[in-house]
Amino acid sequence: MYKGGYTGKVLRVDLTSKTYKEEPLPADVAQDFIGGAGLTVKYLYDEVPADCDPLGPENKLIYAPGPFTGTTIPCASRMAINAKSPATGAVGVATTGGHFPVEMKRAGYDVIIIEGKADKPTYLWIKNGEVKFRDATDLWGLTTSDTQQVIKDELHDQNIRISCIGPAGEKLSRIACIVNERRVAGRKGLGAVMGSKNLKAIALRGDQQMTIADKEKYDAARKRMLEGMRKSPILYPEFSRYGTSTTLDLTQALGIYPAKNWTATGVFTPADKIGGYAIESRGMGKTACATCPVGCSQLRLAKEGPYMGFFTEGPEYETLYAFGGVTGVDNPDAIIACDRLADELGLDTMSAGVTIAFAMECFERGILTLEETGGLDLHFGNDVAMTKLLHMMGERQGLGDILAEGVKRAAEKIGRGSEKYAMHVKGLELPAYDVRGAKAHGLNYATAFTGADHNKGYAFQEIFGIPIPKPIDRLSYEGKGWLCKWNQDARTALADSPTMCVFLMDMAVADFMFENTANLMAGATGLSYTPEEVHQVGERINNLARVFNIKAGFTRADDDLPERLKTEPIPDGPSKGELISQADLDAMLDEYYDARGWTREGVPTRAKLEELRLGYAADALGI
Repeated sequence: MYKGGYTGKVLRVDLTSKTYKEEPLPADVAQDFIGGAGLTVKYLYDEVPADCDPLGPENKLIYAPGPFTGTTIPCASRMAINAKSPATGAVGVATTGGHFPVEMKRAGYDVIIIEGKADKPTYLWIKNGEVKFRDATDLWGLTTSDTQQVIKDELHDQNIRISCIGPAGEKLSRIACIVNERRVAGRKGLGAVMGSKNLKAIALRGDQQMTIADKEKYDAARKRMLEGMRKSPILYPEFSRYGTSTTLDLTQALGIYPAKNWTATGVFTPADKIGGYAIESRGMGKTACATCPVGCSQLRLAKEGPYMGFFTEGPEYETLYAFGGVTGVDNPDAIIACDRLADELGLDTMSAGVTIAFAMECFERGILTLEETGGLDLHFGNDVAMTKLLHMMGERQGLGDILAEGVKRAAEKIGRGSEKYAMHVKGLELPAYDVRGAKAHGLNYATAFTGADHNKGYAFQEIFGIPIPKPIDRLSYEGKGWLCKWNQDARTALADSPTMCVFLMDMAVADFMFENTANLMAGATGLSYTPEEVHQVGERINNLARVFNIKAGFTRADDDLPERLKTEPIPDGPSKGELISQADLDAMLDEYYDARGWTREGVPTRAKLEELRLGYAADALGI
């Protein structure tokens, strides 16, 4: 039984009946799934029909920080939000930071489950165990910043923490995200789930403090972690100063920075204009999530042209790709402006940028006409057109109405052969690494239970050259199935579930990552794990998510990559000539399934599920 770290309470809110109740967090569920993403996958699997309409009332929106959140463990103000994704139809875990996760724990809850649909726009006001259903009619249509400020003014408390949607979520864009402060739970269309429930926002306030189970163990584990952070040659000297933006400089040097809808990798190389070192000139300081001594979030101000005065917390590397490389834009001020505009509209920057890049390629190939674009000249590099189209997507106007569905559905609606230029896996747009030059990273795109999600199994061995658990050749196919499984299970168990910033895995505790989590769990919660058992928690979560997706209709055929990556080599640069052929992808998939103990069709076996204490999932599959 846990003795600290957890509040021990689950809040269940029914929007249809405007009722709520508290339930205990079962000890065995905490032991098996830890928290965060693990708990959201468990509750989603148990309670949401895999075949339900993601935008229907049967879907549920599940919030869960982890047992580290709300303690003094550094960089632990993280949480997972989950629902069946309207973008993919699969498990839709997204993670976010800021201050909302800590406030949720202080308000008294390990999990909040939102059910049903309100009869009119509503926001929830949760304070120390009391839930109020408040009218959000006047908030409907507001941007995310205005929404948060109006609620704080209305409730006479500027320290309230708020999770909300913008116009894109209200209009059910399948690439809409959920925003708290300027932190985003993005990529899987969870903002549309929130909008489908007529839920504009959740506002939180609390004063509960987390109990620590064993202070001596806790202090020792925390001290070792802090020492690892201090000794890191990257964390404070580089990451604290630049955030993720210098990853652009790195990926360009490796020849894997995708450009112009993945047609010009190694050809369009804009690091000197929009790379992390280049955009430092736009810096206005930095900020941090709660309990974070690093402060990687860079505050940047657009200084020139029509974008002058736009201010954002970022842009992070993925946004420098989404509104930069993949769209062929090298104007840093335009990227800053679009980053802020996307946050205000409640659109995921990555999905929005890749979808815009798709439209640009369709325009250049004559598939989309000026009449269809509303007069927008959608050539690659046109930052003015990009900005206008982004706004149209948020408001679902003209061509933006089609593109707001995400690249997969937009291609299906446009047709005319455009499908071959839609860069996605399972309906989730590709992230900012050209995986033709990083094979395990590519296999993760193909197999991650959320679709093309770099964070689910980030191959830091290939991207950063970190030789843990062993040295890796990024261009080799050998051993990549095993490595992909290892990474997916590790990141799920160590970052997305306890919950903790994932960057610490790579930069601070890489050489004792599983031991670090086991020791912190023992000190904070009193739950006992070996380092191997911690890793197995990640395996358990990935297997249960896989079973949900199988029940939702996914098969091996969906563990795929866009045709371009399988048939068109990288055209230039350090990774010139690289691709992932269908035969090579199939071989990696076979190895991956073998490593997971699944059949060659990608179905978990009864033996594997029972080994992971998931026998009920085997029963559900009839195996």
